[in-house]
Amino acid sequence: MASSQQEITYIIGHKNPDADSICSAIAYANFKILKGEKGYIPARCGNTNARIDTILQEFNQPTPLFIGDVSTRVKDIMVRNVVRTHEEATISEALELIDKHDIRVLPVTDEEKILKGYVSIFQMGDYFTPKYDEPRAMRQVHTSINDVVKAIKGNVKFIRDGDSLEDMYVKIGAMDIRSFGKFTASDAIPAEQSIIIVGDRWDIQQRSIQIGVRLLVITGSLTIDPEVVELAKENGVSVIGSPYDSATTSWAIRTASRLNKLIETNCVTFGSNERLNQVKRRIASSHAPAFMVTEESGRLRGIFTKTDILKPTTTNLVLVDHNELGQAVPGAHEVNIKEVIDHHRLGLNTAQPIRFINEPVGSTCTIIGDMFRQEEISPSPEIAGIMMSGIISDTLNLTGPTSTSKDGDTLLWLEKLSGIEAKDLAQKIFSSGSIILSMRSEEVIRADQKFYEEDKVKFSVSQIEELGFQNFWNCSDQLADALSQLVKSEGLAFACVLVTDINKHNSLLLMKGDPDYIDGISYPVVQKGLIYDLKGVVSRKKQLIPYLTSMLKGAGIS
Repeated sequence: MASSQQEITYIIGHKNPDADSICSAIAYANFKILKGEKGYIPARCGNTNARIDTILQEFNQPTPLFIGDVSTRVKDIMVRNVVRTHEEATISEALELIDKHDIRVLPVTDEEKILKGYVSIFQMGDYFTPKYDEPRAMRQVHTSINDVVKAIKGNVKFIRDGDSLEDMYVKIGAMDIRSFGKFTASDAIPAEQSIIIVGDRWDIQQRSIQIGVRLLVITGSLTIDPEVVELAKENGVSVIGSPYDSATTSWAIRTASRLNKLIETNCVTFGSNERLNQVKRRIASSHAPAFMVTEESGRLRGIFTKTDILKPTTTNLVLVDHNELGQAVPGAHEVNIKEVIDHHRLGLNTAQPIRFINEPVGSTCTIIGDMFRQEEISPSPEIAGIMMSGIISDTLNLTGPTSTSKDGDTLLWLEKLSGIEAKDLAQKIFSSGSIILSMRSEEVIRADQKFYEEDKVKFSVSQIEELGFQNFWNCSDQLADALSQLVKSEGLAFACVLVTDINKHNSLLLMKGDPDYIDGISYPVVQKGLIYDLKGVVSRKKQLIPYLTSMLKGAGIS
């Protein structure tokens, strides 16, 4: 999907698009541009065919953008610029990132961004929560002297082995010197593992150095006696000054601990292309504070929380040449449908009012052409030709039963703007190649296919327009097999193909599926249970679909 600050709206026709579907998407996008409205992009959710390709080439138009699915996915709601840290970071560094970026969860990765786990404010809160039955744990830090310096923004006087990573224990030297020795020995912690925090207690400072503590921290930004520093150097005791009071210094030193013991490695991960409606079910009962988005290699790509799932979708659609969700691009029900422009029966419910234009004319391009006229906007010759092509294809150049006077009037207006006569364009379009000969049987069935549901009976109707029936007869067995497979794979009651001879305005109907439905066809039989002769029938929308729905209602089959 396009990502920009500008709102993008895709103008898109039905699955397995025909010429009118493609042409109306291109024409309406151009109409929007000429009106000064930005961000409208013509799109398609199926492959083109020889007829569509001929039209696009004739009028120098690029093939609309292919979008096979608009379902909201993890990548649409995840945070991409992830604030992260590394395994050797300190709690202090992690807290600084959490505070600076106002986040609750911090992913941990290696240098290649491979996910290792995460830390959260909840884990760190538990780390700092007093544990009265574990006094040693309350004072333990796993860190280096240099990390302590960073954590408390210390003033270094002397450091020995500053990068050595070790377990140390924090103690505050606030008692009388006579009690200090007992205090340091009370919990059997060796002096060389002790960090003594003290204020301007010269005696405690001296005693700490004498017994060889690992680190002496003098608080309150106090001046440190040079004699103390010299003695510390002689005894190998690190000495730093702290700008904070003793209590704050004690807490800050604990933040110098490395994160590795706090890292939660049991992460809930997802791929960026996973559908959000499936993700919702997986995380419904999860108590994880956040969910990681990774590549197959484990490389971190994003992060999201349950709150992010509530974000409104940013994908917008304008549906042209259809208004039933069963015919729309997959995922259309999850995104914002802003407008519908169509000439078929109604079959769409929306969550809120939208612009919905539906007229009983032969082509969606007729409706869009009329919009140009009402706004007194003249399309370019190329776009006029595109709209002519949609009208000619859907009305069989005004000879089909769906054709109306408005189609004819609009086509005449477009002829003048395009500089091409309708009869010449029709000849190019209808002689542009046989779909039956140019595609595999499975593709022929899908080329211009629509799904329907009537009284809980699901079925599909495809239409092929040919110059004569010879190509159909040569491939009828393969087409019948493809229909049978379609019925099974889609769970349909039946499926049929209307093969229309655009010269003689007659059609043959090929059907496969439940015999209870097929036997209800009242048209003359060519091959019982399979092929029927539909003289004078050329319109799926106006002639065949009303006949089939009437047949189903009368059959009373459940």
